[in-house]
Amino acid sequence: MDFLKSAIGKDKGGEKKGESGSSSSGDKDYLDKGLDSLENKFGGGKIDPNSDKVRQTNEKITDTAREKFEGATGKKVPEKFSN
Repeated sequence: MDFLKSAIGKDKGGEKKGESGSSSSGDKDYLDKGLDSLENKFGGGKIDPNSDKVRQTNEKITDTAREKFEGATGKKVPEKFSN
């Protein structure tokens, strides 16, 4: 069983190796994942969306986008897209 967990990149604690427990990277919603996908596709390999600095910047960007959406429409962002 440990072999399977190590093969998929998880340790016994359930976290992916290299991720810190204090970061909210395990709780990525669709908006965060979409931004990471764009960075991978158009970043030319220069942007690592899993680094702490980029993760913090991405959280600020997506939080601001959520606030602007809620301010413009008066509706909450659906739970499926927002954590």
